[in-house]
Formats: sequence, C-alpha cells, structure tokens
Amino acid sequence: MSNLHKNSIDSDFIKSLKNAVDGEVHFDEITRTLYSTDASNYQIDPVGVVVPKNDYDVAKTIELASKYGVAILPRGSGSSLAGQAVGEALIVDLSKYLNQILEINPADKTVRVQSGMFLEQLNRELKQYELMFGPDPSSARIATIGGVVGNNATGAHSILYGMAGDNVEACKLYINQGKLLELNKCNIGNDLYQQLIKLREQYSDLIKSDFPKHWRRASGYSLNYFLENSFNPAKLLAGAEGTLGLATEFTLKLVDRPTHTGLAILQFNSMAQAMESVPSVLKNDPSAIELINKYLIDLTRANPSFSKMLTFIDGDPEAILVVEFYGNTESEVNKKARNLSSYLNTKNIKCQTTYALSPQAQKNVWEVRRAGLGLLMSKRSEFKPIPCIEDVSVPVDQLPNYVEDISDLLKRLDTNAGFYGHASAGCLHIRPLVNLKSENGIRIMGELTEEAFKLALKYGGIMSGEHGDGLQRGYLNERLFGKELYQVMKELKSIFDPEGIFNPGKVVDVPSPKENLRFGESYQPQVLQTYLDWSSDNGFTGAVEMCSGQGVCRKLGEGIMCPSYIATKNERDTTRARANILRAIVSGTLPPETMNSKEIYEVFDLCLSCKACKSECPSSVDAAKMKLEFLGQYHNEHGFSMRDKLFGYVHEMSRYTSAIPSISNLALNNTVSKEILSKIGIHKERSLPKLANKDFISWFNNYMQPTAKKSTNKVVYFHDTWATYYHPEIGKAAVKILEAAGFEVTLVENRVCCGRPMLSKGMIEPARESAFKNVSTLAQYALEGIPIVGTEPSCILTFRDEYLDLLANNEDARVLSENSYVLDEFLLKLHKSDKLNIDWKKSGPDVFYHGHCHQRSLIGNTSALEILSLSGCNVSESGAGCCGMAGSFGYESEHYEVSKTIAEDRLLPAIRKTSPETIIAISGVSCHHQIEHLSENTTKHIAEVLADQVG
Repeated sequence: MSNLHKNSIDSDFIKSLKNAVDGEVHFDEITRTLYSTDASNYQIDPVGVVVPKNDYDVAKTIELASKYGVAILPRGSGSSLAGQAVGEALIVDLSKYLNQILEINPADKTVRVQSGMFLEQLNRELKQYELMFGPDPSSARIATIGGVVGNNATGAHSILYGMAGDNVEACKLYINQGKLLELNKCNIGNDLYQQLIKLREQYSDLIKSDFPKHWRRASGYSLNYFLENSFNPAKLLAGAEGTLGLATEFTLKLVDRPTHTGLAILQFNSMAQAMESVPSVLKNDPSAIELINKYLIDLTRANPSFSKMLTFIDGDPEAILVVEFYGNTESEVNKKARNLSSYLNTKNIKCQTTYALSPQAQKNVWEVRRAGLGLLMSKRSEFKPIPCIEDVSVPVDQLPNYVEDISDLLKRLDTNAGFYGHASAGCLHIRPLVNLKSENGIRIMGELTEEAFKLALKYGGIMSGEHGDGLQRGYLNERLFGKELYQVMKELKSIFDPEGIFNPGKVVDVPSPKENLRFGESYQPQVLQTYLDWSSDNGFTGAVEMCSGQGVCRKLGEGIMCPSYIATKNERDTTRARANILRAIVSGTLPPETMNSKEIYEVFDLCLSCKACKSECPSSVDAAKMKLEFLGQYHNEHGFSMRDKLFGYVHEMSRYTSAIPSISNLALNNTVSKEILSKIGIHKERSLPKLANKDFISWFNNYMQPTAKKSTNKVVYFHDTWATYYHPEIGKAAVKILEAAGFEVTLVENRVCCGRPMLSKGMIEPARESAFKNVSTLAQYALEGIPIVGTEPSCILTFRDEYLDLLANNEDARVLSENSYVLDEFLLKLHKSDKLNIDWKKSGPDVFYHGHCHQRSLIGNTSALEILSLSGCNVSESGAGCCGMAGSFGYESEHYEVSKTIAEDRLLPAIRKTSPETIIAISGVSCHHQIEHLSENTTKHIAEVLADQVG
C-alpha cells in the first residue's frame, strides 16, 4: 500500500506533479470523492487524480509516484463491479484524452488503440472495414479497452472469440520509475522478459497440472498464457486489474463482423429445464446462448422504457434462453434458428420457441439483455442486488447442478436473485438482494461468497468468469488456486512491480471483502429537509443511493444522456457524479455545510436538466430532480442573481414588454444592450428572442372559430410563453389542427406560467405557487373531460412530472397530469382510437425531425414521428442527442461554448447532411433557437408542419 495517507500527501509531490504534466491534476476533496467509488460495493478515497494528456504525462506521473512512494491506480470508466477501480492511490484516468485509434491494419486484422477508448466506439470505427473486436461485455458502450483487458473481459460471444487476453497482440506498458516496456511475442531482449522466461521454466509443469481447466476465467493472474508455444508477455496484462503496470495502448486481434444474425428465443417453465438444455443447444453451433430469468423479465415489464421491447416473450416463462446464429445469408440464419426447435424436439426438450430475425427485433432482445443489471439495480429498496457471487463460472454440463444448489442457498438465506448471463460458457450473473447496511446483510454476503466458492470448486469452476476479483473476491485466490500457484502469482507481481505501487490490494494480498464497504453497519445518513416530494424514492437519501456507479451516463454517440459529459468528458459532469456527491453529503462523508458550497454548485452547473437520466439510466437516477432540489437548498442561502430573475420570470417580463414589441426588441438586441447584458452573464453572441408584433392571445380573441367547427368536443390549448409572445404562428397552427380534428379550442387566459423557467433556476417556491394556480384552474376542465393540449413539451411535461413533486398528494395535480398532452401525442391517441378525422394531404415534404429532450426522455418521439408520417410527410429522425440550448443554459456566458459543443456532437452534423428542400422540424423552442443560431437552417415547429398538411 502507499506509505502516504491522503491527508498528508507530500506537498512537494503535488507541486512536482502539477509542474511536470500537461494534463489535469486534482487533489481537491470533491474530485477525490467522485473517484472514490466504482460500480461495486466499495468506497475508498484516492489520494488524488491525474488525467494525462499523453504518454509523457503517464511516464512522469509514475516516475514521481515511485519517487514519493505513492500508489498508482489505472482507471477507465470506473465501471468495475468488484472494486478494482477504487483504492488509496493516485488514480490515473485514461478515458478523457488517451482514447484514440492509432492504426488499423485490415489485412492483418489488427488495431492499435489507446487504453482509454470505449470498446463500442472502437467497433463503430471498425465497422467500415467489416471488422470488430470479438469479446463483447455488456458494458461495451462505456468499458475502456484498458478495462476490458485488465478484467480479461468477454461477453455473449466468448464461445467464438474467447477472453480478452486471447485477442491481445502487444501493449505499451509503463512500470516503476516510469520505465516504458513494449510487450509482444517478439520483444525478447529486456530484463523483464528474461525473468518471465525463468518463471515459466520453473513453474510450467505446476501451471499445467494445477491451473483451473475451465477456460472462462477472469480470476487471478493469467498464468495459462505461460503455456503457449509462442509466449507473449502482453497477454499477462489480461485479468491483472492494473496491478502489473499502466498500459497506454494495446494492439488487438480483430475478427470479421457477422454478415447476418438471427435469434431463437427458447421459453422454459423452469430454470432447471433451461440449464439442462444448454449442452444440446451448443451442438447446433450457435454464436451465443444468453439466459434471462423470470425475475428480470418481470422487472422489464414494469419499466416503461424497456417493456415495449418485450416483443419476443409469449406468456410468462420461468426462464428464457436467447440463442443466436450467424450466417452468410438471411435464409441460412433463419434456417438455423428454426431447425433448432426441431432438433430439441428430437431430444425431448420441451420449450416454446419464438424468433427475432429482423434487425429491430434482435435489437430489442439485446437491449433487454444488456439492461439486466441496471433493471436489477432500479428497485427502490434497502435490499440491493449485490455482486458478491454474480460471476461464478462452471463447465456447461455442471450448470444444472450449480443453479440448483445456488437456488437452494438463496432460499435458505431467504433472499431472491436475478439470474442472467452467458449460459453458453457456464458463466451466470446471479445478483442476490441483500441489505448491506445491516450486520445481518454483511453476514449474508460473506456466507453467500463462501458457499458459492465451495460450489465453484465442487463443479470445477472459477469465482469470476469475466468481471474479475477486485476487493470482492480477490481474498479467495490463495484457496482457489492453491498455495503454490498463488506464490507464482506473487512472484509475477514482483517481477513487474517490485515496489508494489500498482493498484495494491488487488489479485494478491487482498483485504477482507467486509472492509471499505460503500454501505455498512455504521452507515447512518442524515435526513435532509427537502423542497420536493421524494417519497417514491424512499426519501431523498434513497434517491441518491440509487446510483450503483455503472456509468452508463458516460456513453457516447447514442441517446441523450449525459450532454455535459459528452461535451467535457469530465467525470464530474456525469449523472453518476451528481448522485454520488449528494450521497457523500447525506452519508456524512462530506460535511453537511458542503451542500451549499460553490464546489457542489459546480458539479451541478453543467447539468442541462434534459431528464434523459430518468429514462436512459437503467437505475432511473433522476439528476434533473436532484439538481432542482440542490438549487433550492443553495439559493435559499445565497439568493438569486439578476440573471436568474431575468430568466426565471421570463413569462412576466414577456407579458409586460409585449405591449410595445418593436421598442422592446430594439432595446434588448443592440450593441449597447448586449454589452450591458454581458455584464450579468448573457453571452454577446446570443440575441434574445424577438417578440411578435401581435401576440397569440390578441389574435385568438379576434379569431372567430368557424360555426361548422363548433363542437361538443372541446380542448384547452395551453398557450405557453413562447407561442403567446414570440411565435404565435405555433399557436395558430395548433388551433388549425385541433379544429380540423373536430375540437372547439378554448384558451384559459388566467393560467400562469407553467413554472419551468423558475424551476430551471431553483426558484421552487414561486414555481410551486404557479403550479397550484394552474392546477386549481386547469384540473376543472380535465374533470369535465376536456383535455389540456400544448405545443411546448417542457410546459406540458412539467404538469406531468414536477407538479407531482411540488404538490404532493394533491388530487387536482394528479388529474391534470393524467389529462394533459403534447399536441402530437394527443393526435396519435385520437388516431389509435379511430377518432382522428383529419383529411391529410396525400403527400408531403421531406422532414428531418429533432424532438425536445423532455419529450424524448419522458414519453418518447414515437408519437411525433408517427403523426408526421400519417400526415403524408416523409419523415426521418435526427438520432442526435440534446441540442445544447436547454432554456437559458445556452444564453449564459459560461455555458455558451459547452452549449455549442453539445450541438456539434451529432445534431448539427446531421442537419448539414440534409438537402436544402428538407424541412427541419422541432418540437421545442429551445431547439429552434439553437439550430437557427448555430446553423444556416431555418426550422418549423411540428405544429406548423402538420397544419400545412391539413387538406
């Protein structure tokens, strides 16, 4: 272990480190807290964090750490499930800068890539060559290459591609004193290689006779690679968990991307039947066999984001096996998938078979399988699915025995568990529900681990099939491998790391798994007086504890979450960071007064409140709600700035200034006013929205609805601030569409601002007052069967989301939330009940549609895309993340560049690819302002597009 405590780090070391490296160096309490956890049960404050920009930074960091006796812990996404990525050490985070492909050699099917690159990013880049890296852990979207190799990870297709180590060709490794080693099977000249050869000669017979025979192994050091004829020391990094040195790049073997795939889903009435069938299924040469048990299926059904993907389940099976086949043609794959059922019938294996043969159907299956861990973690309870036995791997023919015994153990200990994972390789992920905040829970964790260990030995298996030892299972390695092999492992460690500075306490010399628990018997969180209702999360503490540390908020190139991380690549700008920092406060790790500190404010500052975490985080961690609660607490002590008030009360300001729109526009958008506004933090490059010459209310009051359209069907149009004062054309379009649908449109003029702008600034009490006024007024219409429809998603969805937290147990709030709709959602609802009688034009324009984040996160884009298509438009979805505007966020000086970076991630490049004739359609005014400001394109609100299609 490091001989320097985190609170007494040598100041000369810190100074030398900051002077020596170009990258980032952090020793502050907040950063250390954010890096104190991973996705495991454990928490240890690091001594500091270095984010190197290049190999030179890495070398200097290690050189100085060696000089001052400071331990080094290599880290990627910090998604380790067994505690590999936490420790009392200087963490070196490779994920921000050392994340590039250095060389692709399609002919040799190899790639040279830096350790910090996400595996899924790598495979996206390799797709153009029809190549990929074979091992595919379910965390591939955020697992770095260094982490994949360090854990000896694999995934669903291990029966084809083996473990990560089997696919390593070479690496650049920095060891003690910052010395660089280039490891490969050809580099035989260095001293370390000679020492390894001596170790090999001395112990090869022992390794051959005593090393576990089961190939699906991520426990201990990979001594099996000493037995290969062409010894390659680079492979020894596989499963080493960063304890042998710090690798900045790897050369990896690649495989051909499958031409066609198809799935047969086998449904069984019992887990035993499913496990007994696996050897027979394997005889049909599948590429993968994945297990999902009933417990996980039920959790999926209960999750709105994933339940719609269960298109492949028929009935209520106890367990399913997802069997995948590869082929050169669709017909070949289909034949293999369908022949499986016939073959199983000949073996008298009873199961129901469904198929997923289209790309979308297969995607649904794999999304559900990949979400397994997150869905388990989403349960709101003190009992969490802990990873103490979740990675045991046994030979396939022993699976029925192991599953039966482990099920009996779970019953004896009176707990339940999710079963999922790689049945094809005998590696099942089993997560028992245990309360680690209690003495009994910690005892159960220990008993589960010890009993599973005995079963692994009994059935010729191993404790970890892919997730590694870490702090959770590493203490078992001496017993697992035997004293002699364990001694070989210690010698291997000393050859690479004679000073013992690399990730000490992992693989060998591992402490008790009952030490350093994130939650433990002494965990006593304080109760915080909150502004919002947190009862659905078992209180505010329960909400922040929901973050399991998986780090899905670090994914890139897909979805919306997390826009600020996408822009900065900083750990502190993730959903995980925001939940963890609040948990640190309520748990007492950080003092209570930290809650109102500038340091915590900065952790939340770049949160755009897009709400994507509420749906895209498998544990449904709601950082937007947490930010709102934090801002309420923070501003209660610090007050509000002039800029906060300007944006928070935009509705009232707009109402006053709309009386003289021309003068107001001129006053707010000239060189002098921009200079003045910049003093309060509004960026000079931005122009404030221009008021319309005639507001929507004035137009509507003078508008005579056609007599023919007077109807018993009535609808309230919630005319938001933007449609009222800035873009009345949106309101006019909405009226046209609703009348065409057979409704008489009503405005409720005494409605007030929905409160969204106030909430974005933490003005919770004023927003609560607005919520109460709107609920008291609008719910009366809803009770009469009159729906409330709006064209600004952030307003309508505030009714359905925040109002329930602001007005707890208010029946009128519930009624309003259940009877308010975004326009396209309302129209599609009518269509599906055969009540939408609009006579659409037969054809329409090409439309590129980008939906508002709140809508996509809370209800999805489906209604918008379907109704645009029904109206005759040829519609395509942007597929992009957040536009980066987020109400006032993009106007603010300190956020302007981040806002632009977010837009440039996917949205603006996609827009540039559209033809000049294509209509850029949006649903939120923020997106309109951002796109028109940062591109040469104009936009249309979806209501306008639909209104143009009314025949």
